[in-house]
Amino acid sequence: MTCDVCKTNPATVFLTQIVDGQMKKINLCESCSKEKGVTDPTGFALADLLLGLGAAQEIEKGSGQKCPACGFTQADFKKTGRLGCPTCYGTFGDALESLLKAMHKGTAHAGKIPSRQMRSLHFDAQLKTLRKDLARAVKDENYEAAASLRDQIKQLEANEPAEENA
Repeated sequence: MTCDVCKTNPATVFLTQIVDGQMKKINLCESCSKEKGVTDPTGFALADLLLGLGAAQEIEKGSGQKCPACGFTQADFKKTGRLGCPTCYGTFGDALESLLKAMHKGTAHAGKIPSRQMRSLHFDAQLKTLRKDLARAVKDENYEAAASLRDQIKQLEANEPAEENA
């Protein structure tokens, strides 16, 4: 198998990435892998290698941008695969969003939480939605819907999950 970059040397490094349910593979020779920084985890940018994914092109779009807080540029991000400071996320957000969507299931972190806390969060979200709908119904002078929503809120508050201090 030959290297996908230089097309001459035999491939010795094999990389695989799954993007949008499709597996993308790239084969590199030893010299191309060193040139691309595969052996150095801070210098490896898979987006540069996986042609056709559009990730490298998305980063290129705003290459003139510079973070006002730390001076980090798109070229720095492309080289290291890391951002310089929290302000970089806002500065390079548009280019990063499509890149993150391609790499992960989404752009919002949904970590694990205890089941009791999940029930409490679900309750709070449901209550917030009902109150918002109630305000909209009152504003629109739809009093029958407002009365129904008020009753749902009272019933939900009566069955509020007990706060447990553990």
